[in-house]
Amino acid sequence: MGVESNRTLVTDFVLVGFTTDPFLRIIFFVVFFVSYIITLTGNLGLMSLIYLDSRLHTPMYFFVGSLSFLDVWYSSVYTPRILSDCVSNNNHMSIAGCAAQLFFSAGLAYSECFLLAFMAYDRYVAICNPLLYTTAMPKKLCIQLVVGAYIAGFANAIAHISNTFRLRFCGNNVINHYFCDVLPLLKMSCDDIGFYEVILTALIGCNWLVTSTIILSSYIGIVGAIIRIHSSAGRRKAFFTCLAHLVSVTLFYGSILIMYCRPKSQNTPNWNKANALFYTIIGPLVNPFIYSLRNKDVKAAFKKVWERVTSSK
Repeated sequence: MGVESNRTLVTDFVLVGFTTDPFLRIIFFVVFFVSYIITLTGNLGLMSLIYLDSRLHTPMYFFVGSLSFLDVWYSSVYTPRILSDCVSNNNHMSIAGCAAQLFFSAGLAYSECFLLAFMAYDRYVAICNPLLYTTAMPKKLCIQLVVGAYIAGFANAIAHISNTFRLRFCGNNVINHYFCDVLPLLKMSCDDIGFYEVILTALIGCNWLVTSTIILSSYIGIVGAIIRIHSSAGRRKAFFTCLAHLVSVTLFYGSILIMYCRPKSQNTPNWNKANALFYTIIGPLVNPFIYSLRNKDVKAAFKKVWERVTSSK
């Protein structure tokens, strides 16, 4: 702590985490450790299948593999710190450490917003123009879209962080959360946050508007195309092609919108922590299974790789 103008300024933070009970912390450690291993295994496994099987070298699976790559890093922003806090009595985090975690958290979150939007456009092209799909979505364009998602994501993160840590924090340095998030930081700011809240709302609003417009317009076109399909089997196949993406979008966008767009009176710490789990831990955990369990191509690729591995022994 340092003193400036008779106010005690915060020089580090203390993360409360999920609980201070020693027994429950052990349980949380086991749960998050297992979930992290499953997250890494699922996402890296799906990426490996897409790389190894030539039948999965299509634009759709390129985006799915890119989502898995992003989710590996996204979960790694949070889970190692959670595991450390569960077994350590020193839950202090420097301002620089907090800024770094919030930077990567925001950058990857914004990147996932754009990536999910581009995946919706990919599904639109595949269903509405199936004969021109490979021509309309060449590999170069797919790479440009993924790179663009990261550029847009981390450009937003820079604006986010530069404005957040321009504020001074004073008083109690305890953050009742399991990671450095904007909402608890704003509560301990000793500066006027009115202008910052306008910037935060503008950043979230503009990105949500752009990405949600891409997603909604893509699915309006997809619904129109599905309605025009005469066979029920064809409509069902087209629907299930989009189902995994719809689940990912609902899980990710829904939890973030609930977090940042509900009234301040409902921003209780326990509710914030429970809601944040959906886009920080649960999303990266379930995404590889969402895109695999009902997917015949991925199952066939897994069977082929498994047979190759077992036959070589």
